[in-house]
Formats: sequence, C-alpha cells, structure tokens
Amino acid sequence: MAAMPILSNRAFGLAAALAAAAALAIAHGSETWGGLIPCPLCLVERWPYRTAVFLGLAAAFLPSMVARAAVALLTLTMLTGTVLAAIHVGVEFHWWPSPLPECVAPSFGGGSIAERLARMPAVPAKPCDDPTYLIPGLPLSMAAMNLLFAAAFTAAGAWATIRSPRA
Repeated sequence: MAAMPILSNRAFGLAAALAAAAALAIAHGSETWGGLIPCPLCLVERWPYRTAVFLGLAAAFLPSMVARAAVALLTLTMLTGTVLAAIHVGVEFHWWPSPLPECVAPSFGGGSIAERLARMPAVPAKPCDDPTYLIPGLPLSMAAMNLLFAAAFTAAGAWATIRSPRA
C-alpha cells in the first residue's frame, strides 16, 4: 500500500486559498445567479474565508517557517468559521436566538404610512432563522453546508499544522 503524499505547507496554503476562494465564489454566485438573499449571519460567516485566502497565499509564498505559522493561523481562522456556522445552524433550528440584532425581522407597526415607509430598509433583509436551501431536495441549508465545509477545512488545517514540517 502506497503512503499518502504529504503536501508541503506552501502547497497546502495554495490549496487552502483556492478552497476558500471557491467557497466565496459559490456564495456570491448563489446570490447573483440564484437570487438568494444572504442574512446578516451569512455575511459574517464569509470573513473567515476572506482571511483564509490571505493566509493561504501568505503560506504559499513566504519562507517555510512562516508558511507553517500561516497554516496554523489559517486553521484557527477556519475554526472560528466553524463556530460561526454552528451558531447559524443553531439559530436556524431555533435552539437559540441570533446574536446579531440585524437578524430579527423588522417590525413596521405603529405610526403613519409615511413613518412606516421611512423605517423600511433600502435592501430587503432576510431573517437568520429562515434557512436557505441551495440544492432542491437536499435537506441541508446553506449554513449547514458551510458548517460541514468549514469543519472539514479546519480538520485539514489541523492535520497540516501538526504533521511533520516540510517546505
């Protein structure tokens, strides 16, 4: 049985940057071409991926020891992304309320019609506890798919961080 090849920190960094960029592209594409509206928690969940792109590119192009540190930071960043996704899934299942006040559907009651219209947001907001499904028939919301991807990403980063160092 052949041994599994070990990626260098630089190669892992490049692969991680590409994976994070792909996740962001899928999210953006689902909005642009799929017509999905992200909730405020969805928008917060994108920041770890943006940071992972930067750290992955840093790992790909910096010296070996710095690359290893960048991969370790990338892993911690994606662990944060996993926690954010888990919080979002919990909000969707109504296990707890959203930590963001923007996630609550606005109330337009009271006052005249003009006052109600003045309080309406310019861009429609989506409540965070309303799951969005990307693939019809698949009972996984976008937040749940993000949780699975972020957890796998974190596990891969942890493996890359603790294995024997290479350039």
